[in-house]
Amino acid sequence: MAAAQPTTAALKVPQGRTRQGEIDYLTLSFAELEAEAAAWQHRLQTAGVERGYRVLVMVRQGLPLIAGVFALFATGAVPVVIDPGMGRKSFLRCVERSRPKALLGIPLAQVLSRVFRQAFKCVEVRVSASGKNTARCPRPKGTPDNLTVADSATDELAAILFTSGSTGAPKGVRYEHGMFDSQVELIRKTFDIQPGEIDLPMLPIFALFNPALGMTTVVPEIDPSKPAQVDPAKIVQAIRQEKITNSFGSPTLWMKIARHCDEKGVALDSMRRVLSAGAPVPPALWETMQTVLPNGTLHSPYGATEVLPVSSIDATTVLNETAPHTLAGQGTCVGKIIDGNDVKVIALSDAPIASLSDITELPTGEIGEIIVRGPTVTKAYDALPEATTKAKITESSKSPSPDTCNLILDTSGAVAAAAVWHRMGDCGYLDDQKRLWFCGRAAERVNTQSGPVFSEQVEPIFNTHPEVQRSALIGVGPKGRQRPAIAIEPNNPAVLKTSAAGRRLGRELHQLAREHAHAARINLFYFHPGFPVDVRHNAKIHRLTLTEWAETEGVGMEVDPKK
Repeated sequence: MAAAQPTTAALKVPQGRTRQGEIDYLTLSFAELEAEAAAWQHRLQTAGVERGYRVLVMVRQGLPLIAGVFALFATGAVPVVIDPGMGRKSFLRCVERSRPKALLGIPLAQVLSRVFRQAFKCVEVRVSASGKNTARCPRPKGTPDNLTVADSATDELAAILFTSGSTGAPKGVRYEHGMFDSQVELIRKTFDIQPGEIDLPMLPIFALFNPALGMTTVVPEIDPSKPAQVDPAKIVQAIRQEKITNSFGSPTLWMKIARHCDEKGVALDSMRRVLSAGAPVPPALWETMQTVLPNGTLHSPYGATEVLPVSSIDATTVLNETAPHTLAGQGTCVGKIIDGNDVKVIALSDAPIASLSDITELPTGEIGEIIVRGPTVTKAYDALPEATTKAKITESSKSPSPDTCNLILDTSGAVAAAAVWHRMGDCGYLDDQKRLWFCGRAAERVNTQSGPVFSEQVEPIFNTHPEVQRSALIGVGPKGRQRPAIAIEPNNPAVLKTSAAGRRLGRELHQLAREHAHAARINLFYFHPGFPVDVRHNAKIHRLTLTEWAETEGVGMEVDPKK
């Protein structure tokens, strides 16, 4: 892209306001961004970073992240990216398990590496990055303006990216260069992204796709560790001022922005598309965005850190076809399978599945576990062989070792790559149009004596009540004989203050659910002031944490089903 459009703006980083009140940006062209990355490459290599080194990246979003990571890619080093918002203990466990040989980090990261020596014991090389969001890399005389790109193979380890850990401990996902290449092409083709477009990525790591796609990256004024606290007025100002055409953000963020636009009567005319993922997009957001995006469309891609994208759905399909079914408790449609991917729905099992010959594929319309095969399916977790065994299925009856990158012997005795299926850990089904429906996380299903209940079968029904901010299915009691219950986060905290208000809301919610088979079974309600959610998207509800709260601290309110 630096050769194809050298003078086009590649990156804009906010650095204050002009006298006229506009956002003042530090702007780098594609040629300047490559020169910045080349300077970082020179500095990293001078410090001793070599091809194959694992490098823990702890820098600010924007210029340091993009230039630093592309410098590592070009070198053939392996960036390790861990979400610092997961909490100190989890973060340090992830650092220790990933065994980084180098650290590229801001001053605070350098201090942490000295204080918590055990977690950082493998670090031999330390490279400092400025703590400023607009950090510029020092460019000693003679520093090249172009990256020197290693001849990395498609199956060579490219990066280790960590999951959010919303239903378990965060895990490092091993990405190969060919997987990234496939991701770029799938995203480009699926959403018809053109060079010259302008993106506002509200998840920092998604900014790394933009240079390869030829899009200008405008860094949003948002704290990545507290995304839900974003000021929507600042986001709207950036979109309108810079004529943003594309943006990725969680449903929580876009709901906040959409409400602001709705209240102020503002339309985002320049936008061609908004991509929202990380949790199911609520029906209200699909509706509101129709007005907010007069020239664009809201899309919701489905996937996971381990494989992305798998499928996608747009506003037209949701509003014209699938939304009523979601509100009736039939799950959330996540769209048509993207070309290149293969999806099956198999019988639910919590045990490892070694081979595809061991699965039971379910018929159309029946809920089971979703598994995926495709060019972006990662083969293994890093240093977690048991987790890999539980999450991966191979075509072969012989299950290959993660340490051999899932290689098997073909009939001639030669080494060949195995086809790997990833178990999404999600429950759902395929309809008669081959569209995929999401019904909830497998780990969060409630196993009752009469069968499992899934979050997306009941939560959308309760969420239609005007006093409900969001709801969460939880199960109380022993596994296999759990009682389904609903935790409610009310819009008005006053509901939490008096038992009378809680009883009144509980009765209304039960009445609302009586016409739906799965929801009608629920007559036990818990009221919570603010759900625990993931830091990355502020959208994934930690239902297992809520379950623990309900069983240890929460006070349930039971509604007599006969009344």
